[in-house]
Amino acid sequence: MARHERPLDEGDGPELRFAASLRELRREAGSPTYRVLAQRAHYSIATLSSAAAGRALPSLSVTLAYVRACGGDVSQWERWWHEAAAQIAADTAHVGTGTAGGDHDATAPYPGLSAFQPDDAKRFFGREELTGDLADRLSRRRLVAVFGASGSGKSSLLRAGLLPRLRADAHRGLVVLLTPGPHPLEECAVRLATPAGTTVGALQADIAADPANLHRLVRQILAERPSGAEMFLVVDQFEEVFTLCRSEEERASFVAALVTAAQAPGSRCRVVLGVRADFYAHCTHYADLVGVLADAQVALGPMSAEQLRRAIVQPAVRAGLSVEGSLVAALVAECHGRPGVLPLLSHALLETWRRRRGNALTLAGYQAAGGLEGALTRTAETFYASLTPCRQRLARRLFLRLTALGEGTEDTKQPLPRTELDDSEDAAAVLEQAARARLLTLDDHHAEITHEALIRCWPRLHQWLTEDRESLRRHRRLSHAAALWESLDHDPDALYRGTRLTLAREFAEEPAHRDALTARERAFLDASRLAEEARGHRALLSARRLRLLVACLAAVTLVATCAAGYALHAQRRITQQRNEILSRTAVTEARTLRNTQPGLYAQLMMAAYQLSPTTEARDGLLSAAGTSLPGRGRLVSAVAFDPAGRALAAGGEDSVQLWDLPAAGPPVKAGATPRTGPVASVAFAPDGRTLAVGGMDHRTRLWDISDRRHPVLTATLTAHTDVVFDVAFSPDGRTLATGSYDHTVRLWDLTASTSPTALAVLRGHRLNVKAVAFTRDGRTLATAGDDRTVQLWDVERPRRPVRLSVLTGHHDFVTSLAFSADGRTLVSGSDDRTIRIWDTHRPDHPTARSTLADHAAVVISVALSRDGRRLASGGYDGTSRLWDLTDPGHPQPIGVITDAGGALNAVALSPDGQTLLTGSSDPFARLWPTDPHRAIAQACTRNPATITRAQWDRYFPDVRYNPPCGARG
Repeated sequence: MARHERPLDEGDGPELRFAASLRELRREAGSPTYRVLAQRAHYSIATLSSAAAGRALPSLSVTLAYVRACGGDVSQWERWWHEAAAQIAADTAHVGTGTAGGDHDATAPYPGLSAFQPDDAKRFFGREELTGDLADRLSRRRLVAVFGASGSGKSSLLRAGLLPRLRADAHRGLVVLLTPGPHPLEECAVRLATPAGTTVGALQADIAADPANLHRLVRQILAERPSGAEMFLVVDQFEEVFTLCRSEEERASFVAALVTAAQAPGSRCRVVLGVRADFYAHCTHYADLVGVLADAQVALGPMSAEQLRRAIVQPAVRAGLSVEGSLVAALVAECHGRPGVLPLLSHALLETWRRRRGNALTLAGYQAAGGLEGALTRTAETFYASLTPCRQRLARRLFLRLTALGEGTEDTKQPLPRTELDDSEDAAAVLEQAARARLLTLDDHHAEITHEALIRCWPRLHQWLTEDRESLRRHRRLSHAAALWESLDHDPDALYRGTRLTLAREFAEEPAHRDALTARERAFLDASRLAEEARGHRALLSARRLRLLVACLAAVTLVATCAAGYALHAQRRITQQRNEILSRTAVTEARTLRNTQPGLYAQLMMAAYQLSPTTEARDGLLSAAGTSLPGRGRLVSAVAFDPAGRALAAGGEDSVQLWDLPAAGPPVKAGATPRTGPVASVAFAPDGRTLAVGGMDHRTRLWDISDRRHPVLTATLTAHTDVVFDVAFSPDGRTLATGSYDHTVRLWDLTASTSPTALAVLRGHRLNVKAVAFTRDGRTLATAGDDRTVQLWDVERPRRPVRLSVLTGHHDFVTSLAFSADGRTLVSGSDDRTIRIWDTHRPDHPTARSTLADHAAVVISVALSRDGRRLASGGYDGTSRLWDLTDPGHPQPIGVITDAGGALNAVALSPDGQTLLTGSSDPFARLWPTDPHRAIAQACTRNPATITRAQWDRYFPDVRYNPPCGARG
């Protein structure tokens, strides 16, 4: 029985009402004990019972875990939590001696989300020893890089720690601070033009022409200063070189200029870089920078308990305040050992200061502010709730524009020129209110998110970014293209055309995006549309000329019998050219119909392919023939066919959906596993009776699916300590390999299906393991992961695996693996956007065969047909690509399928290679034929309605009416 809870306190506050609702939800769930709830939610008994105690609003993550454990509606409870948080924030906005976000914040001892600045040096505590180490290393090295996670305090260390120390030594020379932004060479020129006595444009051109000119410029600036004087060039947020700068040429020139300025003979410049740790791999793409960084790195980790205590207490003491001991203890316990927590700590302390009691910062004030993460969420939700519906829509568009989407890294902030925003009263009001809440930083020219902690910790913003990342990328590309067009004085060659214009117009015409475009972006699209129409008119004139030429040649044939053969050949050639033109034109024009009129779109793709099997028509036909299968949750993260090709599995947010594949007819939904949490990987056993599911909860579950309508859990493997990203069965089904983010691969003996036992742990990888694959004979296991390597292991004796070789060549995380049937070929996909094909007939001496670099984004999954002749890949660019691997040294492209669901998470090929299964960032798995003729047969069976004669004449003028599925009676 459930233990009796202490009655709630009297009152009608939002915390008490929320706690009462949680208790009622638990009662409706049958009053499970808190021990049972803790097992379901993976939170402690004390944490869950405190959530329903009514003393404070629990965090969002604890609330949703409690709700899931009781079987409640997660989305509804998330909305209720935000409403309660906004009400609590409104009730406490004027507690204490200052008003939240008011004018008194200038006297606050904590900067909130903002970094400490040079003027804050006297209240910057906790990093004194590290500041000294950094200054000492800089005295011995000419280039030093500070690496740390987002929120670890890099900017504060450089600005409030290092800069004041350098400037205190006036004889040492000149200190220059800059952030790269989208144009790092221009930013560097702006900072140095005044001391150099020249113009920004001239200086930027000089550095771009020869990076060594930065070294010469520094010497020129310091020529009149004492011989020991030096320039200290501090580059904060160096990762903007990779996230905001779009020109690889400018990026390389900037890096070369910094390295040369620091390392050239006679150098009088010392360089300090502040870099987010997850961009370390990006730095390694530049050989000169790698050589310098080998022994010039300072790692910025979490603060120790004593450092945290000083950072909490000393700024308050300097301001004449005290900090309650229980508050210090709570904050140190909550923050100790957590990277990236400092902005949340500073913001929570600022909100606690606003709710201070007299001169004391109290634990009660901290709890009223919402706690460590709740304070930031509450501030953001209060700001959002204060806006009118119109201004809320403006706020959403604003924060999305201020966020740079990560490609294999976390999302980051990006400064936005205020000229890109519409000049309206509502837009100005949203900017002003966001800045007053310290969510944004404004200057005369730019707006910027105050700290990336907001991106991580504001659930509403995270949801916005997750809902439609592909649309956000498309809008971001449109913004950059419009800016480039304006910078080139409206050069017609910079306008969109063809597929890019079609995709942009589709985006702009969707109801959800009609108000998202700025006036400049609309002008760019309008100019692109007019230019495309003009090109279409010219193409029509050209087609008419071709038809006239055909008629002339026919006449010549009648007159000149000797030229008959030549004329016939010419006519066929012209007809072929005409058909190719009409086929490509129909594909381009019909793309806008894919989402609005899918039946007509499929008919046009079939007709275009039959008229002329161009590459565009082939790809359009394959992309039109997909069959959508609803998954479980908001995305499909893992897919697999069973070995016989009679069933498939699609894993999603919290479970796996099974489907039967009859010999004829559409797929039939079978059963689904119970909800156990987000799914990372799925695999069928060779006999098709067992399904292995790797989860985000660090567990691997084995399900008996002999009856696919009623899966039965037979075993749960719990040895891993992090996400189980991939699973694979040996060919005999007796061994299971699991790869995990805990950097290990584990082998399991499945002889006893209900009680698997551990065989061995493979510890060859330094970072996350993301892929595992067995050869068909079961003697060799391939593993791969974030250390950019593929490793081959002899597992003939699975209790004593032996590493045979390590394959290198990828420049980023290796995400997926697939062996050919004979084990002589291995395929690997990577975050570096490439697919590599390896010769593994000698596993101890593998060699590279070929590299495919067709994807425009991360390659997240690869798959081979059973005979190894067909390869499929899936990427975050939203496409699946098909290759013929008959000759692995020279793969031939045979199709590109554009998935309507956006970025892909997983792909699988049926055993015969005739069907592709994909999982994407929407709630559907999809089946696609891989052969155009099979695609036509399936499309006509599924939708026999044909294209009308009027529609045919619209897209295929002067071509005999020949609908692909037969004419209408």
